[in-house]
Amino acid sequence: MALFTRDTQAIFWNNNKTAIQRMLDYDYTIKRETPSVAAIVAPTSGNKFEKFFYGPDEIMVPLYKTTADAKAAQPQADVLLNFASFRTAYDVTMEALNLGGFKTIMITAEGIPERLARGMNAFARENDVTVIGPATVGGIAPGAFKIANIGGTIENIVNSKLHRAGSCGLVTRSGGLFNELSNIIAINADGIAEGVAIGGDRFVGSVFIDNLLRMEKNPQVKYMLLLGEVGGTEEYKVIDAIKEGKITKPVIAWCIGTIAKYYDSGVQFGHAGASANAERETADAKNIAMKEAGIHVPVSFNDLPEVINGVYKELHAKGIITDIPEPEMNVVPKIRRSKEFICTISDDRGDEATYAGFPISSVATPDTGKGIGDVISLLWFKKQYPKWATEFIETVLKTVADHGPAVSGAHNAKVTARAGKSVVESLVTGLLTIGPRFGGAIDGAAQYFKYADDNNLTPPEFLKYMKGEGVPIPGIGHRIKSLKNPDLRVEGLKNFAKEHFPSTSLLDYALTVEQLTTSKKENLILNVDGTIGILMVDMWRALNYSEEEINEFIESGTLNAFFIVGRSIGFIGHVLDEKRLAMPMYRHPMDDILYDVQKAEKL
Repeated sequence: MALFTRDTQAIFWNNNKTAIQRMLDYDYTIKRETPSVAAIVAPTSGNKFEKFFYGPDEIMVPLYKTTADAKAAQPQADVLLNFASFRTAYDVTMEALNLGGFKTIMITAEGIPERLARGMNAFARENDVTVIGPATVGGIAPGAFKIANIGGTIENIVNSKLHRAGSCGLVTRSGGLFNELSNIIAINADGIAEGVAIGGDRFVGSVFIDNLLRMEKNPQVKYMLLLGEVGGTEEYKVIDAIKEGKITKPVIAWCIGTIAKYYDSGVQFGHAGASANAERETADAKNIAMKEAGIHVPVSFNDLPEVINGVYKELHAKGIITDIPEPEMNVVPKIRRSKEFICTISDDRGDEATYAGFPISSVATPDTGKGIGDVISLLWFKKQYPKWATEFIETVLKTVADHGPAVSGAHNAKVTARAGKSVVESLVTGLLTIGPRFGGAIDGAAQYFKYADDNNLTPPEFLKYMKGEGVPIPGIGHRIKSLKNPDLRVEGLKNFAKEHFPSTSLLDYALTVEQLTTSKKENLILNVDGTIGILMVDMWRALNYSEEEINEFIESGTLNAFFIVGRSIGFIGHVLDEKRLAMPMYRHPMDDILYDVQKAEKL
C-alpha cells in the first residue's frame, strides 16, 4: 500500500516557488505524465496562475485564494502541502480536514502549540488522513512523487537513487538525516522504495508505527530502516508490533542521541521532541530494547552502512530482492528562459494549426457541420458548445450585424472610407465608437439584470435600485418599437431561446420587469441589446458555468465582443459600399451645424 503513486497530485498551500520548482524538476526527471502540483493556494495574490519550468518548457499552475476553491477546481489532488507559517498552519490543516478529499497532509511549520497539534492529529486519524509533520521536509515515493525539498537538488536525488524505487522503506524524524540516509542506502544497497520524515515536533501526525505498518503492506518495500532519536516512546510501539507479528519484514533501527548520557543534566537537542523525560526515553534504552526484539541495531551510527549492506545482501541472496534496472531519465536543462507571451487557445507549431486542440480542418470546411459559433466557442471559451448554443451565438452575430448608416460606428466608417482610407483603417474608426453609449447596453443589461436576479429583487425593487444608481436600465427602451410595434429581432431571439434553451430564468425575470416599465411608457420594452445580454447569461448558466465565471465574462467585456464581431460585418459592408460607389471626400453640411462663436475675451 504505497503512500504516493505516479498519478498523485498535490495542492500547494503558499506560493513557495523554489520548493514547487524542485517538485516539477523531479517530475520531469522521472518522466511523470502529469505535473505533481495541480494548484497553488495564494491568499494574497491577485494572479490567476504562476509559470514554472517543466524541463525546457513552461507550464501554468493555477492560483486560488482558498483551499476550498483549489480543491473544487482540482478534485483529483488528494495531497495538501501545507507551507503556511506556524501561526496559520493549524487553521489551514483543519480547514482541509473538514473539506475532505485529502488522503495526505504535510505540514512544514514547527512550533504549532502542542494542545492544538494533538487535537489536529486525532481529528486526522478519525478521518483516515495521513499527516506528515509538523516540522517536516515531507516524504517521497522514488520514481513517482516527492514532496517539495526532500532529497535536495536533482543532482543529489540522482546520486541517492531517489529517481527510481529501491527496496528499503525509510522512516526518520530528521529531514536532514533523511537525505544523508538516502545516500547511505544508495551506496550500500539499492535505494529506497518509500521514505517519510515524520517531523521533529513532540506531537506529530503519523508516527513511526503508522508508516512501518503501511510499508509492511507495500510489496515494493523489502526491509525497513527506522532512525529515531532521544525522547518519546514511539519506538516501543514498533517493538510491540514485531513481537505481535504485525511487522515481519526485516527492520534496521538506530536512535541518535546516545551522547546525552555524558551530560550531567537533561539535554534538549535540535527537535522539540528530542529530549528524554525518563530513562525509557533515552536513546540507549531504546536501542537496547529494539535489539532485544530482533531489530538490526548497529553498535553506533558509524556502523549503520555495514548493517544496511548486510541485510541487503542477505535478502538479495534469497531472491527477495532482485536487481533493479536503471530507468531512462530526462535531464533538466541548466539554462532556461522564461517565455514573454502565453497562448492557451491555438497552436501553430505542428503540421496543422489548431483551435483549442482541434485541427482547423476539423471545424472549417462545410462537411464538418461546424459553424462560426463553434469556432468562437473554441477560441473564446476553450469549450465545445452544444449545437443550440453555437446556433444562438450565430443568431446574435446576424442580429447585430448592421443597423443602418446613421449610427455612429457606420457613420465614422463611411466618412473614413470617403477620405480614401483602406478597409481596415475605415473599420477601426467605426469600431472605436463602440462603448458604453453604442453597443454597451449588452454588457450593462447582463450586469444589472443578473445583479437583480442574484439578489432576488422584485421588479419594483429593481427599478428603485436603478433609480438610486442614477442609471437608465440598460436593455430597456426603444426609439421606435413598442408593445404595439414589437421588434421582430427580439421576438426571434426569445422564440429561439424558448424552443432550444434548457432554461431561461433571467429572461423570464426580465420580462416581468418589462411588464412594469411598459405600464409606465409603451416603448420601454426589452430591446435587442438587453435580450442578447440576458440570454447570454441564461446560455452560460445552462452550460454550467459558475456565477463567478459569468460575472467575469461580463466584467471582461465578452458580451460586447459579440457586438464588435457582428457589427464589423456591417461596417465593412458600408465601407465597401462607399468604395463601390466611388464617393468623394465627405464634408458635413454647414446648415446642419449650430454656430455660436463669441469674440474671445482679452486677458
